[in-house]
Amino acid sequence: MTPGTVSRRLPLVWLALHRRRRMLTTLVLGMVVFETLIVVIAGTVPPTELFGARRTPPGAFKAFSGSNSDVSIASYPGLLGAGLTHPFWIALQLTVIGSLGAAAVAADVESGTIELLMTRPLSRRRLLAERAGALIAASVLLNAAATLTVALGVAVSPKLRDAVPEGGVFTAGLLGCALAFCLTGPVLAVSALSRRRAHVIGAAVAFGAAGFALNFVALAWSPAEPLRYLSPFHYYAPGDVLAHGGVPWAALGVLLGVGLLGLLAAFRLLERRDLAI
Repeated sequence: MTPGTVSRRLPLVWLALHRRRRMLTTLVLGMVVFETLIVVIAGTVPPTELFGARRTPPGAFKAFSGSNSDVSIASYPGLLGAGLTHPFWIALQLTVIGSLGAAAVAADVESGTIELLMTRPLSRRRLLAERAGALIAASVLLNAAATLTVALGVAVSPKLRDAVPEGGVFTAGLLGCALAFCLTGPVLAVSALSRRRAHVIGAAVAFGAAGFALNFVALAWSPAEPLRYLSPFHYYAPGDVLAHGGVPWAALGVLLGVGLLGLLAAFRLLERRDLAI
């Protein structure tokens, strides 16, 4: 099957990606540069030296290394995990989710072009499905860039290769895709309901920032510890898989399940919505 055939069958997917090709190229390059910097730091400066005499940083630092167990940020897996949970990494993910999520429905409603789209032989389900597909494809591309950069760094560094089990980096990348999907579903539901793209972008930022903050508070303050289960970042633990390997199937299921529920809600809301008002 040629690319031209695929583009004719999924025109909205390719159109959405084409329109944001410059943004996506910039984000991918930014992700590669950032993860390269993290790998270089991890490979040249022992993580314990980054924290001076404190060899065991506070438990709240687990939020920054993506760990729910005993993985400290003052370790090779913890430092690499920090590169996959850093606010910069989160910001790049939310930029993709917010931008393409807003374009799924809300942007056309705001600009008044949604009625023109609906005059074509195009169902609401297909409109949302193809634009959701573009968002998911962009998120996978961004996570693949981060994963391959870290994997290459681990492969060429004996110290990192000894500390990180084979396959751990790719499992962390899989979790990154699951986290993005977990946030994508609810954001698409907001887009299917909203008339303003700013509302969708704000929802993406709120879901991501609030989720990370909730996980941090739960790790830092013991009375709030039960609240960690409400944060997607509790289930996204790249530091743990980089240290111990294995696939956390339960956490992966939660992230995918939340994303799927949000996506189903988006289809339901769009089907029942009056697009004329």
